[in-house]
Amino acid sequence: MTAAPEPAPSCVADRAPRSGGILDPVPAPDGAPQPLPAAVGTVFATAVDAGTLDLPLPGSGATADRWARLARLGRRDLSVGRLAEGHADAVAILAGHDRIARPGARYGVWASRAGGGARIGSGAGGLRLAGTVRFCSGTHLLDRALVVAGTGATGTRMVELDLHDPRIERRGGAWRAAGMAAADTQDVVLHDVPVPPEAVVGGPDAYTRRPGFAHGGAGVAAVWLGGAAGIVDEVAGGLCPRSRHGERDPHRLAGFGGMHAAVAGADALLRVTAECIDAAPDDPHAVAVATVRAAVERACRTVLDAAPECAGVGALAGSDGFAARLADLQVYLRQHHGDRDRAELGGLVLDGGA
Repeated sequence: MTAAPEPAPSCVADRAPRSGGILDPVPAPDGAPQPLPAAVGTVFATAVDAGTLDLPLPGSGATADRWARLARLGRRDLSVGRLAEGHADAVAILAGHDRIARPGARYGVWASRAGGGARIGSGAGGLRLAGTVRFCSGTHLLDRALVVAGTGATGTRMVELDLHDPRIERRGGAWRAAGMAAADTQDVVLHDVPVPPEAVVGGPDAYTRRPGFAHGGAGVAAVWLGGAAGIVDEVAGGLCPRSRHGERDPHRLAGFGGMHAAVAGADALLRVTAECIDAAPDDPHAVAVATVRAAVERACRTVLDAAPECAGVGALAGSDGFAARLADLQVYLRQHHGDRDRAELGGLVLDGGA
């Protein structure tokens, strides 16, 4: 990853990792990231068209750069980061099966099995897709999606779906939360959609059996951490002015220091994990990935707990974006399943990483 230029001296110039971490150094206040000037869908489409999301593949020797670029998008806006991560994951999955994503097409991965999910089976003229897939991000923003569908006794199959098919219904109103609302996440109903043989990607359970499934989970964590860093950026901007007595509030500084330490520690572990994946790309690195996801989740929770108190009611009530950033991260972070995932990690560690 190309080293970022040193920011000008300021009260925030030393608050970000500088030793080759995933996150960029935090800029001085006059160069701080500004709110995105366009709608999330426009920003996402522009990023695809401009090649901004043509990222190094996981395990290709530049995994840290891949995650850094995803984290940078999450730091600006988590909804954009979420869509970018899904697109990049789909492109990587296709590449892992010696396929090339269609130029200019916006991709996603719709893999939720909540409530039954998609089902694939034989029908008139060949394979057909049916069922309801929940939590599909980018329902109105994507051109194509990799859909994971159940087959019954033989596990799951993965299908590359053209989302312009009229038998694909976007069911509005399923996502009622304020957090991540801009990612356009809804339920999608598949009404007996035909599946040509060439649309089936890989064999049974190809989605979860590949090493890239775990690697992609760490990439999601990089986007979470970018979202946390964006919150810390906003808090830091409010702490820069000193009081009339020339001193900053030590209690707010303590909260800020705790957030910085949490984010910096998770950032360093992401870098180490990226190096492990690049050294052995055919290994899923299950323990390392589960560890870094747990560490990033804990760092993000530290930020979510400390940021409102550290920033104060002025930021919560007077900022257009601060409360939205908190809501977005709180929702997106729940892709980590808390104690359930930590229990699985504990078992892996005790069993020697088996």
